[in-house]
Amino acid sequence: MLEHPFKKRIFAVNLSEKAMKKLIIFDLDGTLLNTIADLAQSTNYALQTLGFPTHPESAYHLMVGNGINKLFERALPEGEKTEENVLRVRQEFIPHYDQHNADKSRPYPGIPELLEGLQKQGVQLAVASNKYQAATTKLISHYFPHIHFVAVFGQRDGIQVKPDPTIVHDILDRTPVSKEEVLYVGDSGVDMQTAANAGVTACGVTWGFRPRTELEMFHPEYIVDQADAIIEIAARRD
Repeated sequence: MLEHPFKKRIFAVNLSEKAMKKLIIFDLDGTLLNTIADLAQSTNYALQTLGFPTHPESAYHLMVGNGINKLFERALPEGEKTEENVLRVRQEFIPHYDQHNADKSRPYPGIPELLEGLQKQGVQLAVASNKYQAATTKLISHYFPHIHFVAVFGQRDGIQVKPDPTIVHDILDRTPVSKEEVLYVGDSGVDMQTAANAGVTACGVTWGFRPRTELEMFHPEYIVDQADAIIEIAARRD
């Protein structure tokens, strides 16, 4: 497990065909993009529109990660967490978020450079998110237009959300790699569980929405503090 960030030598390692990891699957919110401000803004808009109390942006760090329906359930006050109210919030949230989901969201430091470097070295890249599919696709296209992802999967109708491993299995169906050649990168316990359930190597990142202690509870193979550490992990032969 990596307890300290690597020095900045992001592309000094040559990832050849002998690289340990040939496919890296990234979570989106809290891993590639800091989206919390836009998520909070749109959820608060929906709550206020329906007459429910809103929350400070910081409170949303512990509400996200399990799909938007679970976000709305957590955001609703006690006694109001009904399926009907979740759907009402969703109806207000989605049009607002579709219009405003790139207002304040930004890639985390080092992420664009990491993705570009991995792509140049021939590592396949994919996204596995619990954000609904349309928003996942839009944000990836908006912020990473020059990166080729073999798959960009968000929450899809009829598919269980993470930590169910179906999303990882669907990505693997598109790539000629073994599970041993996959690295799954995420910022939450849900992500670490997803990797474990799918039988792939897990890497937790500490710059996202959840504390390091949550990642440590699930004993991932790696925990990193900076994006550039991931390229060295991809090159390792343990």
